[in-house]
Amino acid sequence: MAQRITRDELKKKIDEKVVTVVEALPASYYNDKHLPGALNLPHDQVDELAPSLLPNKDAQVAVYCSDGPCPNSGIAAERLVELGYTNVFEYYDGKSDWVEAGLPVESGV
Repeated sequence: MAQRITRDELKKKIDEKVVTVVEALPASYYNDKHLPGALNLPHDQVDELAPSLLPNKDAQVAVYCSDGPCPNSGIAAERLVELGYTNVFEYYDGKSDWVEAGLPVESGV
């Protein structure tokens, strides 16, 4: 089961460059804005994209989507665990929480 991670914990891991961040939304949302350095891993493409995007199954991976009510991050995070990833976190509050806190985002691919 994926562990929940808070905004502050995630920001610290991003700043320390110890986590791979993935957005579990479709590409159009990702291209609009995403967390710094995030990869796009839509929740319905985990099986096909994870092996190439996330080759190290023991690396720390944080998955997010738009906000708490959005199920995509939970679906993607649990699928990663099922596929054998051992350090999966879910940023449940998601992109809206990050943006509301005034933290930086990137846009484009």
